[in-house]
Amino acid sequence: MRTLLCLTLFYFTALPPVSAQESTLDTSRGDTMIAKYFAQQTSAIEDRWLAGIETKEDWLRQREIHLTQLKDMLGLNPFPQKTPLNAVITGTTKHESFRVENIHFQSRPGLYVTGNLYVPHEVDNKLPAILYVCGHGQVKINGVAYGAKAHYQHHGAWFARNGYVCLTIDTLQLGEIEGIHHGTYRYDKWWWLNRGYTPAGVEAWNCIRALDYLQSRPEVDGDRLGVTGRSGGGAYSWWIAALDERIKVAVPVAGTTDLRNHVVDGTVEGHCDCMFMVNTYQWDYPLVAALVAPRPLLLSNTDNDRIFPLDGVYRTFRKVSQVYDLLDASDKFSLHITSGPHKDTQELRVHAFRWFNYYLKDGKTDLLRNQADKLFEPTDLKVFDKLPTDQVNTEISESFVPTAAAPAVVTSQNELAQITKSLKQSLLEKSFAAWPQNPVTLQPQRVSDSYAEGLVMSVYVFQSQAAIPLNLYVVHDKKLTQAKVCELTVLDQNGWNDFLSLYRDAFGDRDALRGEHFVAQDASSEDHFEKLQQRLLKNSVMMAYVAPRGVGPTIWDQAKKKQVQHQRRFYLLGESLESMQVWDVRRAIQAVTTVTGHNNETKTTLQATGRMAGVSLYATLFQNGVAELHLTHLPSSHRDGPYFFNVSRICDIPQIALAVASQTPLFLYDVDDDGFQHTTDSARHMNWQQPRLVITTNK
Repeated sequence: MRTLLCLTLFYFTALPPVSAQESTLDTSRGDTMIAKYFAQQTSAIEDRWLAGIETKEDWLRQREIHLTQLKDMLGLNPFPQKTPLNAVITGTTKHESFRVENIHFQSRPGLYVTGNLYVPHEVDNKLPAILYVCGHGQVKINGVAYGAKAHYQHHGAWFARNGYVCLTIDTLQLGEIEGIHHGTYRYDKWWWLNRGYTPAGVEAWNCIRALDYLQSRPEVDGDRLGVTGRSGGGAYSWWIAALDERIKVAVPVAGTTDLRNHVVDGTVEGHCDCMFMVNTYQWDYPLVAALVAPRPLLLSNTDNDRIFPLDGVYRTFRKVSQVYDLLDASDKFSLHITSGPHKDTQELRVHAFRWFNYYLKDGKTDLLRNQADKLFEPTDLKVFDKLPTDQVNTEISESFVPTAAAPAVVTSQNELAQITKSLKQSLLEKSFAAWPQNPVTLQPQRVSDSYAEGLVMSVYVFQSQAAIPLNLYVVHDKKLTQAKVCELTVLDQNGWNDFLSLYRDAFGDRDALRGEHFVAQDASSEDHFEKLQQRLLKNSVMMAYVAPRGVGPTIWDQAKKKQVQHQRRFYLLGESLESMQVWDVRRAIQAVTTVTGHNNETKTTLQATGRMAGVSLYATLFQNGVAELHLTHLPSSHRDGPYFFNVSRICDIPQIALAVASQTPLFLYDVDDDGFQHTTDSARHMNWQQPRLVITTNK
């Protein structure tokens, strides 16, 4: 049986790759399906808003849980140690009414934060202080970065001219040391999901340490701290105000909208990764703002902002208002809308100033007379003459969130059973929390039977989720009454193309594959089909094939941008594409058992290649009914996929391979020579005998 399975794998790995032009693919079915799915998932999250919370006491109890979850989703759980700031003032520039100190501090060793501190000349008593967090306003001259603080300098100056100390800090990406905000947006760093990493977490942590610095200054009243910022800075204002109650007043400007705007309306496509937490607990974004309650909070926006649309801002306001109402603090929450696009306008700033004056200066409502002007050259505000060699800013994604410790060799089956139980529980909580708690009925429906060359191909449609119908293709001898083995193959896009090439001559003009897009057929496909045909006619074997969502019949727009942004939509919904493909494979295993009428005499085996091998490995961990698992080119690390939320904080692929092999015979072909050392060492210590675990390396 193992030989036959290997032969089947050969059919799908030995065929030459077939290219398909994006322009010739009909993606309408997949585009419609995924749009409907995103809308349904968004609505489901929206419907959970304040579920079970009816009183002030309900909210206060739940708030602590939410706060811990937010820290977790920003990579701040456990909360990092506060190491010495090692703050340094590298220069000072004077204005007639205030001075500007160019400073840097280290929020963690080697994680440098550059900023400008604006301090009024006249400081009779300790002053209230504002943390101003910058948006994406780059200042770069002749290849030299001066930081976003140079672009947003007028804010600090205006605060200082109106009696505040103001610390304006650079962002990770647009500081004098240039890090990365666009990991998934631009650089295919999907392994950030595995790490539970988002640059939003770095920005939040830098803000927390900036408050530490402000409280260390003799000019500052540490009990009167506020935060504001625009665009990206508006988002960071959310994080810090929610996380740190030292913030007494917050005014996020043009940094606030809800999940519907991002996922359904597509504003995610205008935002980098720093705007989003790793949404493990499937939040809608008003919940972040609600954590600020009952402290004074002003949401500020323009009415024609294309990346923070007014309808989503207003929905956010209405939802957060419910929490302020519960806490009898309705007067401390307000919405400010002015006319204009996504732009830093004076009208937005005036109301913010009056809000701060009222709550940080004992109800002061004086008119503002000084304008917000840019008064300095970028060179005046630069911190570093030479960038520090010990900086970790550019690679902070590699270390900001700790990964799981290297596992020890497992020495007993009982120990492995306990480890497997713990791993599954952690994965369900942190990586696969978006799996349906109440799955829809599978409802496999046979939609066609096609006969050719003594074989029959039956096509079934089953429901993986409410908006995700998938096809299951089953091929066998038309005279077969009882299969000994049903071999289920999980297809990636290359595998789908090979599947069509293999069966197109026999079934292409019949109902089974009618309407599917065919790629150019390779001349060797005929030989492969004849070999497969003879095998199916002479053995009690049944072949089944499934293409998870986004592959084959449900493929959606293949443009690079759309592929990236759809994956990011999954991310915002608390999922990854591949975590939901694991769910699809689980459902396919169930569907095979249902539609073929298997009894105890029939074995279902599962096989896949590449990243789908990783998807199938996890599906087998969580789904009973697989008699053997055959995987080719399984990655040895999640760094190479598949990508699941937080998985690298829990385990890596070799541990899962060991856990799966303990319950299902596992055959790995052409894997990295050293990548599965933990798996093989543990199997040897437990005296496992083949065929529980068979590994063929790619040497």
